[in-house]
Amino acid sequence: MHPAVAVGLVFGGCCSNVVFLELLARQFPGCGNIVTFSQFLFIAVEGFIFEANFGRKRPAIPIRYYFIMVAMFFTVSVVNNYALNLNIAMPLHMIFRSGSLIASMALGIVILKKRYSVSKYTSIALVSLGIFTCTFMSAKQVASNSSLNEEDGLQVFLWWLLGIAALTFALLMSARMGIFQEMLYKQFGKHSKEALFYNHALPLPGFLLLAPNIYHHAVLFSQSEPFQVPVIGLTLPIMWFYLLMNVITQYVCIRGVFILTTECTSLTVTLVVTLRKFVSLIFSILYFRNPFTAWHWLGTTFVFVGTLMYTEVWNSLGPFLARWRKRPKEE
Repeated sequence: MHPAVAVGLVFGGCCSNVVFLELLARQFPGCGNIVTFSQFLFIAVEGFIFEANFGRKRPAIPIRYYFIMVAMFFTVSVVNNYALNLNIAMPLHMIFRSGSLIASMALGIVILKKRYSVSKYTSIALVSLGIFTCTFMSAKQVASNSSLNEEDGLQVFLWWLLGIAALTFALLMSARMGIFQEMLYKQFGKHSKEALFYNHALPLPGFLLLAPNIYHHAVLFSQSEPFQVPVIGLTLPIMWFYLLMNVITQYVCIRGVFILTTECTSLTVTLVVTLRKFVSLIFSILYFRNPFTAWHWLGTTFVFVGTLMYTEVWNSLGPFLARWRKRPKEE
């Protein structure tokens, strides 16, 4: 497949996925569990048919390793989605999750004994400063915007702090999972589609613990206003339509990133994913009118510039631009 198609899938799938997630979370902030369960179920069924060949294909990586990876992946997914129920605004949610470089570097130094260049440390400092700025300004907004009495306002702020703690935990757990995957791939080779299937299929029994919450939100979704789906003319509750579109776009997003990793370098993948996050953030601010001050913009700039510095994209763009400038002269 042409790389441009993969880039289109990443931007189209991932950006629209964030939109549908925010539409769901704005109506029912605690719907994270039913969203996570639906995404896992869809990808697990697709993988069972096309990757596992209805269970007939043996995994290349021993199943015991997948159980360890799944425990981490399940925890990260549930905690990230549940954080939206803890007074965390979607823009801050996206910015915080963009700080994965910090966690990856910190755990890489501690676990893998890696060492990095000065430019890497500088870029991580920029990302850290950006996330701190956005988090600090959001904390002030949560404290000042509360129109409740002092006791209730303190409770809202404490829930927000718990949300920040949840995002921090998910960030570190995600980085640890990345290191674990890296070690597995070195030992057994890369099997991305297989890992995608087992990471989504094995945790499904764990959702039994969340069944009451999932059922409660399924009832709430069924009671939402009816919506006629364009083209096919099918009528269903609008929240179920949002959930269906969220699941489909999540799959398109994941497949797009997978195709991109097979067609392009890791640097290109990182650049595309970073730009995609920036586009999603801008859309969330403008379309949903999420509060975003000049300080938030400054923090966001630090995060994305630091990310691009870390990937050394400037060094790669330099030769490309030089060739592009010479081309008219040669002609």
